[in-house]
Amino acid sequence: MSARSLYFTAPRTVAVRSRPVPEPGPAEVRVRATASAISAGTEGLIYRGEAPKELPADEELETVDGDLSFPLQYGYAAVGEVTAVGDDVDTAWRGRTVFAYNGHESHFLARPETLLTVPDGVSPRAATLFANLETAVTFLLDGEPLLGEHAAVFGQGTVGLLTTALLAESPLETLVTLEPYANRRERSRAFGADRVLDPDDCSIPDAVEGAAGGRADLTYELSGDPDALDDAIAATGFDGRVLVGSWYGTKPATLDLGGRFHRDRIEVRSSQVSTIDPRLSGRWSRKRRHELTWDWLERLEVASLVTHEIPLEDAGNAYEMLENRPGEAIQVVLTYD
Repeated sequence: MSARSLYFTAPRTVAVRSRPVPEPGPAEVRVRATASAISAGTEGLIYRGEAPKELPADEELETVDGDLSFPLQYGYAAVGEVTAVGDDVDTAWRGRTVFAYNGHESHFLARPETLLTVPDGVSPRAATLFANLETAVTFLLDGEPLLGEHAAVFGQGTVGLLTTALLAESPLETLVTLEPYANRRERSRAFGADRVLDPDDCSIPDAVEGAAGGRADLTYELSGDPDALDDAIAATGFDGRVLVGSWYGTKPATLDLGGRFHRDRIEVRSSQVSTIDPRLSGRWSRKRRHELTWDWLERLEVASLVTHEIPLEDAGNAYEMLENRPGEAIQVVLTYD
């Protein structure tokens, strides 16, 4: 048996490479993956060669070394079963279903403390969405939606939809989402959005104001499109806040900051899951955020987000679809059976 790993080797090119199945060291376990979720936003940048190549890899992802230049292994949403343990590891780990912030590969080694045990109430396929839901949890912690506020979410990919689902459980007055693809707009309604708009078919600031009964107090830009940030700012009201969860990579963002933005005291902040807001870190740890994410993963109906399950060997077709026909998919999961 060989282990198989996915590599981004050049713009719009991926390869699956084989190697011997690794043996765990004394303090390690071996995981046989069953599925891993593609992060369409971040991995799309890497696939297109639009990630800043000189940028160091995320320090929170121990499995990604060096920078973001090709060739590169990437990914952070793998679920599998522990099949072997090192001499110094409790044998109770063997047979356990775990989540790992690991790239797309059939077998990998990890230290037990870097793995998260999947609760009994969460299926392995649903568990592949853990990292995306953890991101959405972070967006709510950073955005602090308040009673009676109007909120808008630009972009209803997987993370946008999960953010919408959590916001729908908060005490907002109105929740408006914007998404160009019909299947995602349908899921947005099912997840609790009060109004769902097609940004290609409306005057965005006026449409958001009309749908929400006023400009947004809290706006999330999660579309991955730099042009959407200008629209998000324009749709935000006096003293409102715009949280940018998108990563644009090397794509520039051109903003009109000469009008309402200046006089309306609009705040624009970045939000990203690798760290916890310093204002919260005294009370919030990654462990507490993990526990909250698992709880919500059990409570939300997330199975409908997984629209495609594609074998690792056909990963090239998965990335080509996400790049050229994004309206066909919401969440793509790679499988290892």
